[in-house]
Amino acid sequence: MTAQNKRASPRTSHSTTKASVEELRFDQHNPRLLGQDAKTSDEAIIAQLYRSAELDELLQSISTNGYLDIEPLIVMPSQEDSASLIVLEGNRRLAALRLLREKALSHRIEQAEKLRIQVPQVNDARRSSFNEVSVYSVATREEARSFIGFKHINGAAKWDSYAKARFAADWYKRERDKGVTLEDIARAIGDRHDTVKRMVSALYVLEQAENKGKFDLDDRATKKFNFSHLYTALSRSQYMSYLGIDASWVSYDPKPDPVPHDQLDRLKQVLEWIYGSKMEASKPMVRSQNPDIKRLGEVLANTEALHVLETTSDLDKAHESTQLADQRFTTSLVRARDEARNASASLRAYDGKDKALLNIAEDIKETAATIYQRMERKYREAGGEK
Repeated sequence: MTAQNKRASPRTSHSTTKASVEELRFDQHNPRLLGQDAKTSDEAIIAQLYRSAELDELLQSISTNGYLDIEPLIVMPSQEDSASLIVLEGNRRLAALRLLREKALSHRIEQAEKLRIQVPQVNDARRSSFNEVSVYSVATREEARSFIGFKHINGAAKWDSYAKARFAADWYKRERDKGVTLEDIARAIGDRHDTVKRMVSALYVLEQAENKGKFDLDDRATKKFNFSHLYTALSRSQYMSYLGIDASWVSYDPKPDPVPHDQLDRLKQVLEWIYGSKMEASKPMVRSQNPDIKRLGEVLANTEALHVLETTSDLDKAHESTQLADQRFTTSLVRARDEARNASASLRAYDGKDKALLNIAEDIKETAATIYQRMERKYREAGGEK
């Protein structure tokens, strides 16, 4: 049966049938995708999925075993094209099938996205399974939300935190006027209410930065977009105070544009400190969420430390300024001792030929002697034993 004949028999909502792969279209609102809009090309969507969703493993599996038509894709009719179906669930599988079916597609993606895609060779017996797939039809996006949300937020195929936030926020924006609350959404997808609220609140902050031209996801210096860094940071009082956000904002339902207009430059700076910027050639300050989000927050709350960060772009140095003088001295002294011991343990690597290294060692000796003499004098003046 051809795709044309299939379309002559309209699908009924909540039914499972077969559909030609040619009928299927990517979901432009797929929460897994970063920064896409209605004009995003199929090539750009497949490139994002290839980078972030382990598409190469799926390609290898399908090329080896054929398409295993076990779980139907969830689809709804396209409003723009009555002959097409929007894939609400199963975009990774559609991307893999498209690449395996269309030889020229990977070449177009490589040219447009500067991405090398490895498409495995497929024999004719396997290729015949790429033409039709099972689909479960729903009339609207809303009808599929609870199932998709549970599967990817607490089920076996979990999304990352950004995809979870986008999914919940989109649901909330579309349904809040009908009385749907974030608590309802959290219950439907099997997640904690406070977690969903924190993610959606942070997404509103991110959207504000993007809409006001203060941040571009494609400009980030990190390969992976760790959205959890942002929603974790925004739950800390230091970040809220620095950005001028009401400390009680997480107690209320999220609203658009939560950062005051006159604090948007600070928002831009915070996002660049967390994620870096390719355009500004700046590296991210946050190497790992724990402890760097906490350390950056402590710097934001300390005027001296913030000045050090702004002038040096060095989180380690800036955070040292948050410590009291005696704490900094103790930390530096212990660190110097440990590094000296490390050098001593590696002394056999010195072949005696480099005079510059010997000069450095002499400088360390003199500096250590000065530190010891001054500390000893102060110790005695304080009544310590001679």
